[in-house]
Amino acid sequence: MGILRLLARIMGRISTFRSYQFVLLLAAALAVVAFYYFGSEKQNFSSTTKRIKQTQASHNINRNDADLTVDTRLSQTAGSEEQGQEDQDVGGENEVFGTQNGDSKASDQHYHALMMFTKVDKSRSLQDKFRVAMLSMVKHGHFLEGEVLVLHFVSDQPSQEMGERMLQQFLVDATFEYEVLFHEVVALTQKLFPVVEAMQKYFSAGSGAYYSDAIFFLSVAMHHIMPDNLTRIVQLDLDLKYRTNIRDLFQEFDQFPPGAVIGIAREMQPVYRHTFWQYRKENPQSKVGEPPPDGLPGFNSGVMLLDLRAMRTSVLYNELLKPSNVAKLADQYRFRGHLGDQDFFTMIGMEHPELFHSLLCGWNRQLCTWWRDHGYGNVFQLYYRCDGPVYIYHGNCNSPIPDD
Repeated sequence: MGILRLLARIMGRISTFRSYQFVLLLAAALAVVAFYYFGSEKQNFSSTTKRIKQTQASHNINRNDADLTVDTRLSQTAGSEEQGQEDQDVGGENEVFGTQNGDSKASDQHYHALMMFTKVDKSRSLQDKFRVAMLSMVKHGHFLEGEVLVLHFVSDQPSQEMGERMLQQFLVDATFEYEVLFHEVVALTQKLFPVVEAMQKYFSAGSGAYYSDAIFFLSVAMHHIMPDNLTRIVQLDLDLKYRTNIRDLFQEFDQFPPGAVIGIAREMQPVYRHTFWQYRKENPQSKVGEPPPDGLPGFNSGVMLLDLRAMRTSVLYNELLKPSNVAKLADQYRFRGHLGDQDFFTMIGMEHPELFHSLLCGWNRQLCTWWRDHGYGNVFQLYYRCDGPVYIYHGNCNSPIPDD
């Protein structure tokens, strides 16, 4: 009997131990199931985002097979259910685009940046410039949680297809949330042409107004063609190299004085000393075309901050867009240029500097020296000098950009 009682006691302990093991195993299995079920529900990304993330995760295995799917529909900027909601950011209003690196929410803060991206498929030089610009932007770019950089590209179809492939590579190492949107250049030109047709004969390379040139005046009338919920945007040339966080550039909007609608840096060559030669001859005491700090050297449009809300509400700015006032100022200043929006901003800036917030030269450190070798060597350095740190290099007129 004693042996039987001992055997029963041992079997009870073994049974208890097995029950304990079974409970532990069951709990572990339930934990795994809960993790995968609830975890997958939390990461509620769009199908586009999932494809991008899957492709980018395998870029080191087969980068040539990368596929970037972007939303190219202009109607999304105007037809979204969230269009009327205002964003709380310094970069513009909340819009629903195809998110490329995360799941955009209605409360996200959006920073909008636009680049012209036409005929890139036909130019190796433009492709190389785009590579430098995007890789340096990604390298230095940092945004806070809940902030999204929205990259707008004005493009033709062949360039867009190339841009999609290039962006897949350039954005793979981005540590910030971003969205990509392509705008069809013909559609924008159709909207722009009625607004800027009259000014083209004063600021275009040829004589008379040319339909295809209208896109070079995009910044002038962007407040007319972009949806009202887009209130701030930065327009950037392709031939840039970023040496600091692009987010910092958007903080310049907060420095705009009352009445200013555009942030822009001065021209760093004696371009407008030359262009205004007749006016300067007739008005020898004028500061028009003179070098800084006391002169009015004009503007360079390689980096621009466009306060679209201020542009829409400024009575003065919209009066200056009228054909009669454009003609009046052009005649007054004997002005004939060929640089599109840059010429227009320079001309109205001579008369109404209060419309502009002057960026430090370091935000658009132009490198072109063409005018130094074409008749202005004796005064060139007065325009070209830029003291202080360089935040963005601008390799205009195909100038080489220094290595970091």
